[in-house]
Amino acid sequence: MPLPPRVPELGALDLLLSVAKLGSLGKAAREHGISQPAAASRVRNMERLIGVPLIVRSATGSQLTDEGSVIADWAGRVVDAAAELDAGISALRNQQASRIQLACSMTIAEYLLPGWLAELRRRLPGATIGLQVVNSAEVAELVLSGKVDLGFVEGARPPEGLDAYPVARDQLLLVVPHDHAWARRAEPVNAAELAATPLISREPGSGTRYVLDHELERLGYHSRPAPIMELSSTTAIKAAVEAGIGPAVLSSLALAEDVAQGKLVVVPTQGLDLRRVLRLVLRSGEQLPPVLRDVVAATGAGAGARRDRPGPGAARPLRP
Repeated sequence: MPLPPRVPELGALDLLLSVAKLGSLGKAAREHGISQPAAASRVRNMERLIGVPLIVRSATGSQLTDEGSVIADWAGRVVDAAAELDAGISALRNQQASRIQLACSMTIAEYLLPGWLAELRRRLPGATIGLQVVNSAEVAELVLSGKVDLGFVEGARPPEGLDAYPVARDQLLLVVPHDHAWARRAEPVNAAELAATPLISREPGSGTRYVLDHELERLGYHSRPAPIMELSSTTAIKAAVEAGIGPAVLSSLALAEDVAQGKLVVVPTQGLDLRRVLRLVLRSGEQLPPVLRDVVAATGAGAGARRDRPGPGAARPLRP
């Protein structure tokens, strides 16, 4: 229900208590950070609202009337209750701020998130971070449903209802084992050859798979052979490629160490655009509390980053 019409606003009641405590309207005004004329106007408005005089001013200061003293007694209880309410709200906010729920796609979780979490721990040493590592489609669903605070996805633009901010850029690369015929060829693999070749692939819903499928469909290759196998782990796919089971298309972030150690061979491609943007996603129009702004800043996206523009922490793609 709305407050009764004769109840003054909380700030005016607090000002009246300051006058009673300090014995001066001018001192009360300074305590509240307002001018003396503004304080006098606030008292007059209170008196008109309540219908009784509250303050008597003299050369020696300001005193409450008998009616003003009664009002001040009641006001003290109201102001104390407001302070108790504020303390309770702060406690709830601090409790909420100590728990951060994130969802992250596989590649980002394995190759970028550890560095972000170290920076976040520096910024928020007391925070408890919950993390779900799933594919990009599932990340978007978790953020939309409100089950997590923020998410990180690969490849596809997120669905309606989510705002997205780039945190890095990546490139997908074709890799094969050393004994594969493509490891020794001089010319790049073109889109037609790649589209006709069974691959070791991530599961549907993966950002990595989406980028490759979307690009081949864009080029007109709608009918393709089934994958040799579908695996939900990038590490498992790399192990399968190294074992000679077949080629795969994976993130440059995931391949840097394996290629440097000579475990896998990157095969150049032509006619394909396999670049992608890695994004932080949140519910559209949501105003982030300070704790989540720290999460955004820790990723390098920056609290004021524009949507779908590259952040300063862009990943460097591994060149074949």
